[in-house]
Amino acid sequence: MKKEVAVIGLGKFGYYFARTLAELGTPVIGIDSHPARVQQARDVLTQVFRTDATSSDALAQLGIGDIPHVLVSVGDSIAASTMICMYLKELGVERVWVKAVNPDHQRLLYKLGVDEVIIPEQFAAVQLASQVAIPGFLQYATFDSEMSFQELVVDRWAGRSLRDLDLTNRRGIQIIAIRSEDEKNFHFLPSADYVLRKGDHLVVIRQTNDISEIRS
Repeated sequence: MKKEVAVIGLGKFGYYFARTLAELGTPVIGIDSHPARVQQARDVLTQVFRTDATSSDALAQLGIGDIPHVLVSVGDSIAASTMICMYLKELGVERVWVKAVNPDHQRLLYKLGVDEVIIPEQFAAVQLASQVAIPGFLQYATFDSEMSFQELVVDRWAGRSLRDLDLTNRRGIQIIAIRSEDEKNFHFLPSADYVLRKGDHLVVIRQTNDISEIRS
């Protein structure tokens, strides 16, 4: 069974984050002080509570300390999100993620011991710029913004096996999925003995700051 996630703040970002998690089968507890937001989320999330999350007593009464993963998304209030994060850490929440307003807010949150801080507008802009600048760019690896997924189409490498190419040691990239030209679905974790064919689509993971062209 998937572990519960709590989302504090059911505005646009928090609500869509929570709804997506719920659609993917994760139990989600929503918390907000606005009646309309609470009502909107009732039929979507596992449980929804109307309460003031800036009260440490209210969070404790909800048993938030027993939930391993909490996202804080309380709009533009730096003071409120910072206070809530402090309470969550004091209550023993294992992983706290927060939506930040700006880089200074982000830096403050990391100093509080928050595990992950997201500035949605900044992330979306960098993602879009990277898609323009890096051919085949797909997205940053969810566990590390310095790693990226990229899609390559085989031409020069046709007829060679992955073992022979030794891309991990020679180019610092790792192939994680392959789809032939006439297939719709990718096959993950290919064998080192797989021989590439012209037109094969490869999904690789590589350093984000390495934007050198890969002639595949």
